Amino acid sequence: MNTITSSTVTIQTTSHSLPSVPCWFGEVVIIAKSLQRTGVLAKISERVRFARRRFGHYEVIDFLIVLFGYAVSGERTLEAFYEQVHPFATAFMALFGRDRLPARSTLSRFLAALTTEPVEALRALFLEDLLERRADFEQQPSGLTDRTGKLWKVFDIDGTREAARQRALPQTGEQPAPFRRLAEVCAPGYTGRKRGEVVRTRSTVLQAHSYQWLGTFGNRGNGEYRKELRRAVEAIQSYLQAHQFARERTLLRLDGLYGTGAVLTDLLGLPFVMRGKDYGLLNLPAVQTCLHLPADQQFSLPESPLVRTLYDCPDVPVGAEGQHYRLVVATHPKGPKKQKIGVERDGLIYELFLSKLPQEAFTASDVVALYLHRGSFETTLSDEDTEQDPDRWCSQSACGQEAWQIISQ
Repeated sequence: MNTITSSTVTIQTTSHSLPSVPCWFGEVVIIAKSLQRTGVLAKISERVRFARRRFGHYEVIDFLIVLFGYAVSGERTLEAFYEQVHPFATAFMALFGRDRLPARSTLSRFLAALTTEPVEALRALFLEDLLERRADFEQQPSGLTDRTGKLWKVFDIDGTREAARQRALPQTGEQPAPFRRLAEVCAPGYTGRKRGEVVRTRSTVLQAHSYQWLGTFGNRGNGEYRKELRRAVEAIQSYLQAHQFARERTLLRLDGLYGTGAVLTDLLGLPFVMRGKDYGLLNLPAVQTCLHLPADQQFSLPESPLVRTLYDCPDVPVGAEGQHYRLVVATHPKGPKKQKIGVERDGLIYELFLSKLPQEAFTASDVVALYLHRGSFETTLSDEDTEQDPDRWCSQSACGQEAWQIISQ
């Protein structure tokens, strides 16, 4: 070792390599202390059970701690996470009151053998913990203020679809049958614009003002999106009951996975806004009458030259049961490129937005802005705000939700 000394600075160098502490380790310390203080770790150890043969020295909490760290670290793969945490494995596990880090292969076997029961137990535990908390933001009114001055609570229900590609494997009589690890979590389904042979769907529920995740549900293939939607609505109802929010001032924003009249009965009468996919509604006499009248409004985004012309149809029968909802039709001229959303008729692109919001509180432009996440959640709809990105939202239970989201996959 060589030492260079001056009156103010001492620099020491060595030929031995010493790993540096990962940049995310401090955040793990905060998360660990918070989970211990709130009793979440103790609840997991007591209430989440998973018995299997040759379990070894580990319990469910050991594997969940690894997933907590993986979610916080932001590493792209578990392999990269293990490379970063391995020199500090003892200190990492000690933060959570454990003494041994499961190997990556052990974690893989645990996730492969995991059944539905412990996953549902974790999901219920995290939601229960979320509903028991009274955050500081509740001391101040938070929400979306409509044009009549009434406050709304906004919940986002987002359905996503992930496609996976399977590389070709040789199949000869001398080789065993190919085994694909994705077979347990993915299945053939609609891939949309994504490249792949098998898919997996997922639905998430987010409280927009508090940045809290209420749930995430995943299934193989095309999934069971209506079942997941009903579970999402149940979680939202539990949240409303726990925080004493009014149902009539609750707004659900649903993404493009839904958009048909069939799913509206699953919302249990809650107000909503979503993009419509049933373009046969354009042929209804009530809609044709509105389209032949002067437009109600125009809508545009500051970063886009596209200008949508809006027609507000307040009473349109939707779905097999013919329930009446509000329909906003947005039109714009056809561009040089093929449009990914909407239907083309006579050189115009038609987009549909279904809603159950009152016209006196939300204009047609407000409905479209709400779906495109451009409304301010703290002021009136007429204020100009930057675009909200739901993928960047975080919450008090974000790492827990992401951890059991990894488990469920």
